[in-house]
Parts: sequence; structure tokens; C-alpha cells
Amino acid sequence: MKIVRALVVICIFLTAAGCLLSADADALEVNRTVLPNGLTVLQVERHNLPIVMVTLLVKASPLDEPPDKAGLANLTAELLTEGTGKRSATDISGEIEFIGASLAASADGDYTLVSLSVLKKDIEKGFDILSDIVLNPTFPEMEISRNRELIKGSLRQSEEEPSFVASKAFKKAVYGDLPYGRLVAGSVETLDAIQRKDILKFHSECYRPNNSFLSVVGDLTPDEMNSLLNRFFSGWKPAEVPKRPSLLKAEEKRKTILIDKDLTQANIVIGHEGLRRENPDYYAVSVMNYILGGGGFSSRLMQSVRDEMGLAYDIHSFFAPYKAGGFFEVSVQTKNESAGTVIAEIEKQIERMRKEAVSDQELEDAKAYLTGSFPRRLDTNRKIADFLVLIEFYGLGLDYVDRYPSYITSVTKDDVLRVARKYLGTDDPVMVVVGRQAKMTLKKR
Repeated sequence: MKIVRALVVICIFLTAAGCLLSADADALEVNRTVLPNGLTVLQVERHNLPIVMVTLLVKASPLDEPPDKAGLANLTAELLTEGTGKRSATDISGEIEFIGASLAASADGDYTLVSLSVLKKDIEKGFDILSDIVLNPTFPEMEISRNRELIKGSLRQSEEEPSFVASKAFKKAVYGDLPYGRLVAGSVETLDAIQRKDILKFHSECYRPNNSFLSVVGDLTPDEMNSLLNRFFSGWKPAEVPKRPSLLKAEEKRKTILIDKDLTQANIVIGHEGLRRENPDYYAVSVMNYILGGGGFSSRLMQSVRDEMGLAYDIHSFFAPYKAGGFFEVSVQTKNESAGTVIAEIEKQIERMRKEAVSDQELEDAKAYLTGSFPRRLDTNRKIADFLVLIEFYGLGLDYVDRYPSYITSVTKDDVLRVARKYLGTDDPVMVVVGRQAKMTLKKR
């Protein structure tokens, strides 16, 4: 019977994962409420499948942790499912497995996400477990030690990956000692400095309803949802949340970082600080970056470095927009001997973007892709649940789905040139090159 039950659950979840929205994205109807304790709740009803997706966003991240205890936000998130006042880690995993649900928690640069996927018939058990791990984690010493060692082991293993080494050095060079310059997971040294009392304090200060957003998407009516919220989250007490420290601008100076490793391929990252997600130029930058290096095979960098020069299999650029300020980067792998040539071509294409207007065809192709692909961000209930809390977090408004296409289609060639000149810098880039330095011929910077 257990095997049959498991197969049925797996089939339902696989169907849900591949199920497209039955209506266009602009038909998304969101019910937004704020509970008396300050928890903002966003609900979308979807009754096509007997399943419910829940996402909780808590404003708890490296922005809220002391530098000497980097990794605190991530470790706290990892430990949420490792024991509560009435459930052990084994109990939690066993109960979740028995009802065929999934439960996960992870920290990012700006926030922590806790997600639950559960069948409608098991919704009460799902909400019971979800609320328990968020409100009542005990952070057992044994689990702290075990998870700390797992994270440290993962960090050591990652240091063997050239792309990880390059990315880590790049962010450190761009942001310096600011939180975005640190690994979300922390370091071996900072993890060893974290004690249980630090985790308890961090959880007590940051994990508050008035510091969180909850989205519920699926086979649930508003009355059913309100009943669950009253039963499982009404006891979550609000409190004054410590103000996040203001991020000072990182020191601006040209930085070239050469890391010698015995590799046949050089890993190259070039970039600099970018822009915040709330910046109104975000949409023009999205169009501009698609043309430069974010558009796959149709981008200028891919056409020049891969198709015409044959010096790389893949090359791409992107802007990572964080809450307090993002970054721009171009990343590529190429033979050590061709590293200097590829770097020169990247700089050439960036300068071209800054000096010349893009073509009508490039502009239309970029806008067509960005507007045409947007509905795919909302083609499953899980994506919708995650999307809703991010809309709330970034203050984009519940009508964002309706407004997004016009944000993109209104971008002009003048807009693209303007944001290229403003947000693509060639005077003070950070450049990281990981590879066999003896085989490279790099221009002095």
C-alpha cells in the first residue's frame, strides 16, 4: 500500500510540475491581506489539481548578520527542519515523506525562503509542520555541529571548482567587506565562530510575521486559507525588527586578480557594480543586456567570441539586481592562450554598446523574447508562489504582471544607449582570471 501511495503522489507532483497555467499571465488574480500580527499573505486559487504550494519569504539574509559570523543566515535556514519543540529532525522528515509533501528552506543574498508543496487532503498536516519549523525551531547542538561540518565540507569541495573560485574572487573585489561580497554560506572560519546563542538571537530578531510574506497558491479557497492561518500562524508574535545597516558604496578602483591554477581552460569574469532591482532603469537594462550577452546565440558576445572567433563554447553577461545594489558580469571559459584575445573582444563589445545605437532588429528581437518568455515565469503553481513573495519584497505591485510587457515594449534605442553608458563601465572593471598564467598573454591594466 505504501508503494502504491508513493506512486500516486509522485504522479500528481509530476503532473503539477508540468502543468501550464490555463489562462494568460495577465489573468492572475491575487488576494492580498495583512494579518493582525503583520504577516502579509498573498493567495491565488488554482483548483485544477488537488495540490497547494506555499512560500514564506523572511527578510533574513547576510545583510542581517555580523561579518565575523558570515553564514549565520544560511545556517539558521538549514536548521529549521532539524528539530522543534515537539518534533525531531527524523520526525519532520518522516511526516513529510509519509504525506508525499516537500519542505525546504534556504537563504539568499537578500532573504530566506521556506517552501512547502502538499496535497490538498494533507493541507492541515502540511501547515502544522510548516508553522512548527518556522515558529518553534530548537536548533539542537548536535544538528548545529553536523550541518556546520556539512557546509564546511561543501565549501572546501567548491574551492576545487575554477568557476566558483573566479566568482568568489569577483564578488569580493566588487563589494569588498560589504555583505554581498561574502559567500552566503560563510567561510570555514566564520562558521566556527557561530554559536547556538547566535542562531537563537538571529531567529528571534528576524523571523517575525511583520518581517515576512506568505504566498499560497493552489486548491484552497480564501475561507479555507483563513482558517489555516488562524489556527497555525495567529500565535506568531510580531516584534520590532532590527534595522538593516546602510550599505556603503564599495571602494572604487580597478582590480585585476590573477589566480594561477593548472588548467587547460581559463575562467574569466569581468564586471562591476550594477543596479538595484527597484531601479526604474531595470527594464531598459534588461533589453540592453539581452543584446550584449544575455540573449544566448543571438547576443553580440556569443556571435563574436563563439561563432566568428571560435574561442569559447559559451559566453554570457547578466545583471544580478539585489535589494541594496547588484552587479554586472561577463563570464567565459577559453583556452589559456586565447584569454587575452577574448578579454579584448569583451571590452570591445562593451565599448561598442556604449557608443553605438543598437539596430532596429536587435531591439525588436530582444523585446519580443523578454515579453514572450515572461509567461513561463508563471507556468506552474510553484513558480507563482515564489513570484508573489518576490513581487511583495521588491514592492513591484500586484498589477506587475499586467504592467511588465509595457515596461519592455516602451524601451527605445535611445534608452538602450543611455543605460549602456550609465551602467556599463570600461574605466574601472574588475577582472578575475583563473588558469595557467604562464600560458596567458594579458594586456597590462
